[in-house]
Amino acid sequence: MTTLIFGHKSPDTDSTGSPLIWEWFLNDAGVDAKAVLLGTPNTEAAFVIDRWGFAQPEIIADVDAGQACVIVDTNNPAELPASIIDADIRGIIDHHLLVGGIKTKGPIDITIRPLACTATIMHQLMGDKAATMPEGIKGLMLSCILSDTLHFRSPTTTPTDRALAEQLATDLNVDIAAYADEMFAAKSDVSAFSDAELLRMDSKEYEVDGTKFRVSVLETTSPKAVLDRKDALMAAMPAVAEEDGVDQVLLFVVDILNEEATMLLPNDLTKDVARASFDAKPEGDTVVLPGVMSRKKQIIPNLKK
Repeated sequence: MTTLIFGHKSPDTDSTGSPLIWEWFLNDAGVDAKAVLLGTPNTEAAFVIDRWGFAQPEIIADVDAGQACVIVDTNNPAELPASIIDADIRGIIDHHLLVGGIKTKGPIDITIRPLACTATIMHQLMGDKAATMPEGIKGLMLSCILSDTLHFRSPTTTPTDRALAEQLATDLNVDIAAYADEMFAAKSDVSAFSDAELLRMDSKEYEVDGTKFRVSVLETTSPKAVLDRKDALMAAMPAVAEEDGVDQVLLFVVDILNEEATMLLPNDLTKDVARASFDAKPEGDTVVLPGVMSRKKQIIPNLKK
């Protein structure tokens, strides 16, 4: 049976690139493995896989009972196929907090490490085999690290992530700053997406004291292009929340260059969240959160209402 490898819904660069990296590693080790996605990759991820010569993996809606699979870049059942508990989960490779709720059919390999990027963990797990990575796999790995660290600006960045990225860039003869600019330019072009698509593009479900949130983050070098649409985005939030089975969408527009996030505040609940979570003092329908760059480290762990 082919082992499917996939990350979370609303796949970003790490959740698109890491399945392809692990597909190479498992296939090279003699395991029949296939990278798949749980949704359309965002614009940066699409740019990255094309840049390094890969076709977009197949998008699947669910998994069959007994399907062998490896989960990467998440361990949250809310971000996985509806039938994940019925699948034969063979392993989990992740760098997020342990959520719980996944039940496996037997003991499995689980690696969760406090690094900025799943791909960095994969490099460690490969051991000596990492030295044989082809150029395309190295390119994916570099891209995943630059994306998840926001070119080392994110507080999630560790010396391990940075050293590996610099090593890979040297191997590939890639200028890190120039390449990161290309990636972020691709990520910032959201003109083709509807308001609902933007709210779901890079989002995770998270519950706080019985209230379910869809926590959406848009990382961009052109925040004005998103914030010019704030009225329409806020108007779209109730329908997205209802369709997705959550109580509220929280949207944070992360300005990569100025290292800050703007949170949209369409109602009293979101204003209460901003006050309780970030000690903010909202006066209008947005609030700027200086230094907030990371959903994983700065947003979700602090969410209160």
